[in-house]
Amino acid sequence: MKLSSLLATILLATVSSASPFMKREVGGVLICTGANATGHCSHQVYSMEECHQLPAPYYQNTNTFAPDGEAFTCFPRLYDCGGICMSPTGCTFGGVDFSYEHKYNLSAIKWDSLIKSFDCSLKQV
Repeated sequence: MKLSSLLATILLATVSSASPFMKREVGGVLICTGANATGHCSHQVYSMEECHQLPAPYYQNTNTFAPDGEAFTCFPRLYDCGGICMSPTGCTFGGVDFSYEHKYNLSAIKWDSLIKSFDCSLKQV
């Protein structure tokens, strides 16, 4: 068997055994320092029901906070993980999910310089 035929057979077997639909993990969030996914950006999958501390350069410098399209919601917080909310009006502006209007421009609600941590949870159906 010629080498090219052997390589073609191996390639065909590899492609046909791979699933064309790979399911993404729940918990993916795009975080950027600039509006509309600009500046320094990071996309990671975060675990549910756990506080996630924002590192530099995102600490109190997050303008894009965009969860992926799966059924989960994240809650940006004004305090560090392990801290206590001391604000009489609360320490989050509420849940952010894929459909949240300002996920690509938190400066519209004046939160671009406030987020220190966040946690996420699955949506209840």
